[in-house]
Amino acid sequence: MNFSRRLVINSLLFFSSIIFFSCSGLTGEEVGRIAINQVSTPEKILTKQIRVDLKKGDEIAFWSEMDMEYEGQVGLRFRVKILHDGKEYTSLEIDPANKNITIGEFKSTIKDKTKWRFKGRNTKIRIKEDGTYTFVSQLIASENSTLKINKAELVLKK
Repeated sequence: MNFSRRLVINSLLFFSSIIFFSCSGLTGEEVGRIAINQVSTPEKILTKQIRVDLKKGDEIAFWSEMDMEYEGQVGLRFRVKILHDGKEYTSLEIDPANKNITIGEFKSTIKDKTKWRFKGRNTKIRIKEDGTYTFVSQLIASENSTLKINKAELVLKK
């Protein structure tokens, strides 16, 4: 019995380490993170940026990590402008709620008050040239005075 208990424990440790170490294989390796954490308004535009050296052919996945509370409905968008060696490369808008992979999502709505947190992969782009890329982003929201952003981060993974 002691041997079988050790076998079960060792098997569990082995499989949990495989899952832990293969997680980055499933979600990708993080190459940058933009912690925005505030909504831009027409009166106060808030941008955050990071620079990343990338190679031709790299596929960059955009992930959102969100934690928010609100009443009613709210629409959110990350506006992202991408510069390549200082020149405009492309721009995109990302709806963090529109995700094709979701990890650790929790959403509860009680009497029209919603608490929602998740990590999700939203979209991806392929890099066409080697160089330094600057990702400039801001968070835009529909009008909702009850919106409270606890966390709003755009994560770049390769």
